[in-house]
Amino acid sequence: MGETVWLFDSFLFSASRACCSPFAIFIQIQGCVICLTLAFGWALAAYVRNREIKQIKESMMGGNSLAFLYHDINDLEHSNQVKLPRVSVVMPLKGFGEHNLHNWRSQVTSLYGGPLEFIFVVESTEDPAYHAVTRLKSDFKDDVDIKIVVAGLSTTCSQKIHNQLIGVERMHKDSKYVLFLDDDVRLHPGSIGALTAEMEKNPKIFIQTGYPLDLPSGSLGSYCIYEYHMPCSMGFATGGKTFFLWGGCMMMHADDFRNDNYGVISGLRDGGYSDDMTLAAIAGNHKRLITSPPVAVFPHPLASDLSFSRYWNYLRKQTFVLESYTSRVNWIMNRALFSSHCYLSWGFVAPYFMAIIHIAAALRVASKEYPPEETTFTSGGFLLVSSLAICTIVELLSMWNLTRIEVHLCNMLSPEAPPLSLASFNWGLLSMQLKRYWENLEVFIALVVDNFLYPISAFRSHFTQSINWSGIRYHLKDGKISKIDRSKDIGPNYTDLGGKHLYGKKGAPTKVSFLSSLVRSLQQRHQPKKFDV
Repeated sequence: MGETVWLFDSFLFSASRACCSPFAIFIQIQGCVICLTLAFGWALAAYVRNREIKQIKESMMGGNSLAFLYHDINDLEHSNQVKLPRVSVVMPLKGFGEHNLHNWRSQVTSLYGGPLEFIFVVESTEDPAYHAVTRLKSDFKDDVDIKIVVAGLSTTCSQKIHNQLIGVERMHKDSKYVLFLDDDVRLHPGSIGALTAEMEKNPKIFIQTGYPLDLPSGSLGSYCIYEYHMPCSMGFATGGKTFFLWGGCMMMHADDFRNDNYGVISGLRDGGYSDDMTLAAIAGNHKRLITSPPVAVFPHPLASDLSFSRYWNYLRKQTFVLESYTSRVNWIMNRALFSSHCYLSWGFVAPYFMAIIHIAAALRVASKEYPPEETTFTSGGFLLVSSLAICTIVELLSMWNLTRIEVHLCNMLSPEAPPLSLASFNWGLLSMQLKRYWENLEVFIALVVDNFLYPISAFRSHFTQSINWSGIRYHLKDGKISKIDRSKDIGPNYTDLGGKHLYGKKGAPTKVSFLSSLVRSLQQRHQPKKFDV
């Protein structure tokens, strides 16, 4: 037994010495730099969001109680509202889950003052979403212009893109702009007006976009998705020009689709897998402008039963988009993103494994008597671990601050909704409640887990060239969809983030799902309000 312990200690000390080599020190310093770079990026994003909060507050102090709609109260004059252009909102649907009804209501009850139509597009009448949105339409009767379109099966592109293109075909002939929304987007009352105002202000804008603020449900999988989105969020918090595009919210000129300008229709229809990656590539190829206004941040509640396996499937879909491309230049860009993201992800994770070795070695030294010459490496290891810990705390504080500010902004932009709260977020090293220590490490653990798994998912996507998306398996060839397999047996019965039911009985309403969601929605509206930011 004693010899086994001695061998273990020898291995541990050797590993700790190896982690103090010049190359290992470089890896650990690199990890600290990555942490501080993320912290700096989130700080800049927080500055942009906070600047918008200050502008809204200043407008309210000036007597504009509707500053969450327009900073200038004169924009609410009837003479200005009647000049607003017509907007068609296209929502491709798939399945029905616990948050869908609330999200749809937030979309169709927009306070946009111009002509507005909502086009819900489903694959077939068998989709549970069809019956749910039919009831939604009957609830609003003629108060809201709602159209329900059955698109049929896609054959040359992803089902989502197919639904979008069918929706565009059905939009009003006088629509100036088309807004694509995912069915899990929770809009603010003034979101459509804010996006339209920017398009009117700068006609050179090709696409306007936004980004979700994930609201974790408490599971590790939901925190991993929150961690995955947070680094990307800084690219959308520019307050203007950006190179990023999120398919959950995209406003474009309707004529670009009517006339197939820049090949938007053909680029999406002919083998398109990802709507946002395809359109971003088109924008890059034609030097077109993508912008993201500071108010375009939307609450995105994650499913209460979001399991780790569903997170993994979502991550697979996200890494798979880098395998699709529209041109040689786009392929090079995607390879560069693939390589840099994989390198930085494992470059972020590796120092934490080294830190564990340093800490374990230091604990063994403290528990037994060893000659000083055999334990000199522990001081160097302690310094590296301390530096990493400090950088990690700075990073988590910056991430917490951005989330806090975005929660505050969302509450200001939706004053009629139950306020969001940071109380549900577990912030790891920031909590002092020891009895909840494990729970409160979830944000930090998810940070490490997500970055560790990303390269694995990316490499698997690269070598398989196929993915299951909501029960449909897509196969790629030369960056385009070449084959589509459909079977209820090849995929899950629920979507990844929203936990939506994908299948229902033909012609029969899925009453249980709809009513349970309605109950949840009513409960949310009557729950005690809290604002713990």
